[in-house]
Amino acid sequence: MSEPQVFIVATPIGNKSDLSPRAIETLKSADVIACEDCRTSSKLLDSYNITNKLVSYHKFNEKQRTAEFLKMIEDNKKIALISDAGTPCISDPGRVLVNELFNNGVKITSIPGASAIITFLSMIPKNTEEFAFVGFLPRTKPAQQKVFEKFKDIDTVFYESPNRLIETLENIKDTLGSETKIAVGRELTKVFEEVKYGSVEEIIEFYQTNILKGEIVFVVYAKEQKAGEDNTEIEAKIKKLKELDFSDGDISRIISSLYDINKNKVYKLALKL
Repeated sequence: MSEPQVFIVATPIGNKSDLSPRAIETLKSADVIACEDCRTSSKLLDSYNITNKLVSYHKFNEKQRTAEFLKMIEDNKKIALISDAGTPCISDPGRVLVNELFNNGVKITSIPGASAIITFLSMIPKNTEEFAFVGFLPRTKPAQQKVFEKFKDIDTVFYESPNRLIETLENIKDTLGSETKIAVGRELTKVFEEVKYGSVEEIIEFYQTNILKGEIVFVVYAKEQKAGEDNTEIEAKIKKLKELDFSDGDISRIISSLYDINKNKVYKLALKL
């Protein structure tokens, strides 16, 4: 069985001690380390005496670098891909390279480690394992509102800039209501780590008078079903489709399309029935 030639290596999201021994070994053995910003990555690598060649790989040069890396791979070079923090390809550069490597039959492996999404979800209240991750939110208010409406029936996870947080919170309040439950994680794994949980109204009030900086992970919790909300009509349609031997997945797609209801909500009802 052939050995991998490209290694997707997760790096710490804040605390340098979170770099795993396997990640260190992989980075030291790579011929080239592709990173977003050589200056940022060199600070981490220097602390572990990793002196391998660094090559910039970011969203503005992905296609050019991918062609260069393919040539290196033909010469049996091993390449490690890292991002400034966390796991590459998760709202970070790398997807162009991975897609092209698969197209060319190049073997890839991942060295797991820190991920801001999973770190945050493991330390906040949750009633379900389901969530939708949407990366960074769009910048405009109407585009954000479309996202909030689309995923209102499932916990929605995203990244946000501290400069836009208050504006985004106000948009959530206007779109989903002031009692919408949210959680905000800031500076995860660092000295000033902070996690806030509550209604969007409470979180707005807090951040209007407190320090707001650093990397932010955000969860907008699924809209709670109101007391007395009646699903009788939808359940009847689900039962009818089940009698016609449609799968739960097909039922959720059909009803959500015809009646503008969140697909995940319909799927949950179909499972219960």
